[in-house]
Amino acid sequence: MGIYYSLMEWESIIKKDGSLYIKKQAWNKYHIPEQEYVSQHMLPQLKELVTKYQPALIFADGEWDREPEYWQSKEFLAWLYNQAPNKNEVIVNDRWQPKRGEHGGYFTSEYNDQVAKMNAEHPWEENRGMGQSYGFNRAENIDDHNSSEKLIQQLIDIVSRGGNLLLNIGPAADGTIPVIMQQRLVDIGDWLHINGEAIYDTRPWLNQPTQNNTQPENSRYYTTKGKDLYVLCTQWPEKEIELSGIRASKNTKVQLLGNQEPVSTKYKKGVLRIQVPLVSRAQLKSKYAYVFKIEDAL
Repeated sequence: MGIYYSLMEWESIIKKDGSLYIKKQAWNKYHIPEQEYVSQHMLPQLKELVTKYQPALIFADGEWDREPEYWQSKEFLAWLYNQAPNKNEVIVNDRWQPKRGEHGGYFTSEYNDQVAKMNAEHPWEENRGMGQSYGFNRAENIDDHNSSEKLIQQLIDIVSRGGNLLLNIGPAADGTIPVIMQQRLVDIGDWLHINGEAIYDTRPWLNQPTQNNTQPENSRYYTTKGKDLYVLCTQWPEKEIELSGIRASKNTKVQLLGNQEPVSTKYKKGVLRIQVPLVSRAQLKSKYAYVFKIEDAL
C-alpha cells in the first residue's frame, strides 16, 4: 500500500510572487500560518500516517514552491529511514526538493516531462491521466483523451525501458468512473489478458538492437523474463523479424501470444529470423500491439 502526500497546503502556502493559490477570502478563513505549517502540521501528520499505516511507498508532491530546507525534507527522511516502524520496506519518490530525477527510491515523470531521460539504470514511473486532467473534468472531450491504442503503446514503451505506468482515472462526484475511461481500462485489460506475461514481472532487454531503419519508427520493443525474450510490435510486422545476440538454434520455439499455431523460424550464422504468420486481422485475438515470445533465448 502506498500513499500520496502533497507537501503543499493549497490553503496555506503563499506563492513566491506573493499571490495565493485560492481566493483571499478562503485563505483568510482556512490558512495555517506559514511559520507553523511544517513543524506543527505537515511533519506531525506525515509521521502519524507512517506510524499508523506503515505504507510501503510515499509519493510526495507539491514541492516546487519552496526549498527542501523549508519542507525539512532531510529531517523527515532521516527519521523515516532510521526510526519509522516500516524503515526496512518503505521507499519514496523524487519530489522532496525542487529538482526531480536526482534523488529518491524511484524517479517520477509526469505527462512525459522527463520520460526521455528515464531508463533502466534507476527505477522510474510515468504518471499521467487518460486526458489532460487528473481529476474529473467536464470540459474535456473525446479528443482530449488518449485512445486505447495510444495508451497501450505508451505502456509498452515505458515497460521496455524499465519503467512503470501510473495511469490516473478521475471519478465523477458520485464516485462513478466516466464511461470513456471504463472503455480504455477494459481495452487495456483485454490486451493484458493476452499479452500480460510480456509486461508483468519483466525487465528490459539490455542488449536490444537499435530500431531498424526499414521498420516504422519505434514500432518494436523488447522485454525479458528469466530466459525468455518478448518482442512487442506496436504495428503488425510486414516482413520477417531478424534477431541476433540471443541464444537460438533451428529448434528455438517462438509463439505469437494469443495464437496456438507455432511460428516458423530460420536460424543461420547467429541470426534468428521469425517468419510473420500469414493471418488475417480477424484471426488475431490481440488488438493494438502484438507479442512474439522466444523461449530460452537469453
